[in-house]
Order: sequence, then structure tokens, then C-alpha cells
Amino acid sequence: MSHAYIFPGQGAQFPGMGKDIYEQNVAARDLFEQANDILGFRITDVMFGGTDTDLKQTNVTQPAIFLHSVILFLTTPELTPNMVAGHSLGEFSALIANKTLSFEDGLRLVAKRAAAMQRACEINPSTMAAVLGMEDSRVEEICAAITNEVVVAANYNCPGQLVISGSIAGVTIACEQLKAAGAKRALILPVGGAFHSPLMEPARQELMEAIAATTFATPTCPVYQNVDAKPYTDPALIQQNLINQLTAPVRWTQTVQQMTADGATHFTEVGPGSVLQGLVKKINREVTTNGIS
Repeated sequence: MSHAYIFPGQGAQFPGMGKDIYEQNVAARDLFEQANDILGFRITDVMFGGTDTDLKQTNVTQPAIFLHSVILFLTTPELTPNMVAGHSLGEFSALIANKTLSFEDGLRLVAKRAAAMQRACEINPSTMAAVLGMEDSRVEEICAAITNEVVVAANYNCPGQLVISGSIAGVTIACEQLKAAGAKRALILPVGGAFHSPLMEPARQELMEAIAATTFATPTCPVYQNVDAKPYTDPALIQQNLINQLTAPVRWTQTVQQMTADGATHFTEVGPGSVLQGLVKKINREVTTNGIS
């Protein structure tokens, strides 16, 4: 029996996130104030009092979700994971949980990642779409056949739910073809760019420099990484996978399958929302799930 701790990514934010723990826990308040200093602006003001729109700014969204997850984890001392994973941005939170990264270094990397991704979105206007009710292999096949535009599989969330990513024209063409081929839905998402696609290459280059300049320690338990769904404990390999993650798909379905194959029987989602608990149940109904939010 192994206990897996999992951490959400972008999209899990909500107005007022983290306010209760800030008000009730002195250690949490200290970490939030430290984060305000590191970021150079009071992100707590936006998290606790901002609107949905305020929270959707990339420079706010990613650090806010990271802080909510990580501070919950660090101030709940009885949490002892046997394995960890995170969805996209959540992989950075997972690396705090298994002590690969310090709180400060993790936050700095997340802030740099958010800014780099925002710049990449401005260079290449692009988007993503959710595809429901179609085999992954068929989605891949249809995307691969669109050769004059960029469009790729980006998030393997659970069986029958895959997100594609690419140029606006590429994703639009793919959605039309996917619906014609029998997809239940192919819906363009309200996101700022083509995350986890080749169009994030400028951001990958920026993040590579920041990660190379950061100390990664040997973790206390394996992290199952998005790029290939395999467990890692070698800091150098963890760094490389984290860099490659920006332009590679998030293999969440495969990650959960691998974790259960390696003995995970209980999955605890730490952070805002409960999206990952729902995905885990769709991937494997036999496991137990709960959340700390």
C-alpha cells in the first residue's frame, strides 16, 4: 500500500484561495509573506480579494496555485508521501513535497515559468481545445495529418478526455475534423496560449537557464513526471524532464496508471479544487481519493 500525493495545475484557482489558512495558521502566514517579498508584489491581495479575471493573469495564476498547494502541504506535518506527481504546473509543487526543491527556489522558478510562458504566448498567438469521447490514437492521427499548422496532443487527462494545443488556425481546423470524425465534443478553451506544444519553445529556453542555475536535491520519494509518466529520483534527470515538460504533453492518464502499477492505493490531492481526484477515479475506480484544500 502506497500513498500518492498529487498537485493541481492551472485552472484550479478561485477567488479567496488560501485566505482561511493565512488567517488561521501562523506558519502559513509567514510563508505567504515570504512569497510576497520574493515576488515583489502582494500576491496575497490578489488571491484573497481579487476577482476571477485578476486571478487569470498568468503571472498571478501559476504562483497562486503553487502557493496554495505548497503552503497547505508544508503546514500539515503528518503528510508523508510514498510518491508524488503534479499536473503541469503542479509538478513544481510535487518537487517541494518530496524535498527536491526549497520553497523559495520553487516559487522563483514558477514565477519565471509563468513570465516566460506569457512571453511565448505573445510571440505566437495560439490556443488549446478539449476533445471528449474519442480514442487518444484517433485524436493523434487527425492532428498529425494537419501539416500546414501546429496542432498536437497536449494533455492526456483521462480516457476519453484529451486536450490539444497549437496555432489558432491549427486547433480550429482540428476541432472541425475531430467533430466530423465522431468526437462527442471539441471545445476551444479560454486559455492564453498553446501550452505543452512546440510553440512554447521560447519559454523552454528561458526556463532551461533558470533551472540550470537552481539547486535540485535528492528527493525523499519518487516524482512521476509528466513527460513520460515514469518515476524519478535523480536530480539531473528531474531537471531535464522539467525543462522538456513545457513543449511535451502532460501524460496524466499514463502517470496515474504507472503509480497504481507501482502500488499506489490512495491518492490525496493537495491544493485548490478537486479536478485531479475526478480524473484519478476515471482512470482507476479501485483506488481511494481525497483532497486537502
